[in-house]
Amino acid sequence: MTPSGLSIRGLVKEYVPGQPVLRGIDLDIAAEGVTAIIGPSGTGKSTLIRCINRLVEPTGGEISLNGQPLTGLRGTALRLARRRIGMVFQEYNLVERLTVMENLLCGRLGYVPVWRAWLRRYPEADVARAFQLLDQVGLPDHAHRRADALSGGQRQRVGIARALMQAPDLLLADEPTSSLDPKTAVEVLDMLARLTAEANVPVIINIHNVELAKRYARRIVGMAGGAIVFDGPPEALEPHHLRLIYGGEDWM
Repeated sequence: MTPSGLSIRGLVKEYVPGQPVLRGIDLDIAAEGVTAIIGPSGTGKSTLIRCINRLVEPTGGEISLNGQPLTGLRGTALRLARRRIGMVFQEYNLVERLTVMENLLCGRLGYVPVWRAWLRRYPEADVARAFQLLDQVGLPDHAHRRADALSGGQRQRVGIARALMQAPDLLLADEPTSSLDPKTAVEVLDMLARLTAEANVPVIINIHNVELAKRYARRIVGMAGGAIVFDGPPEALEPHHLRLIYGGEDWM
């Protein structure tokens, strides 16, 4: 039987030799629900997220998704693996000059021949799915608007819809609400949690806001100094854990 979910063993990342940002991370993520990664800036949260989909190359260790190793993949094999991992970025990463619909269809680039993508001749099923997702993220009338005409909250909704267009086995969200106001952040996380639950896609979200992490995640992983110092359900996260993660008491 093929293992289900994400498995990380002994993950190390050094940008500078001898100065590890990730210090031997061991982590198993089940193939369901939202897992939030919290911790201070510079502790390796974004690096961990980006090592999973190989946007950052690990220095050592192993990562596998549903039993398939991700570390060591190159070329076509890496491209095929990446299309199974959706990514939502802090700064949206939309193609500003393209329309909302064209940005959504970018989520199918790993599945269609290059000539179809070049001519923007996507299968009818992909176009229908894109319209369905636009409706689900509350932007049914924005299909033909350019991405650079959207608000921050609207752009992030498009980013989530684009990630779901991949029909991924896993969705990674790297600080998806840090550029948004508090009200919009809650709306976006509500939508992200709802749509991924409906699609049965597990989510790993790197987030600074501890209260939002506790509100939306079924599991919280706390990092400090490139290592995991807490791993458990939100209700188990207590003040002494937060002091261990963030250090000191003055901020609390």
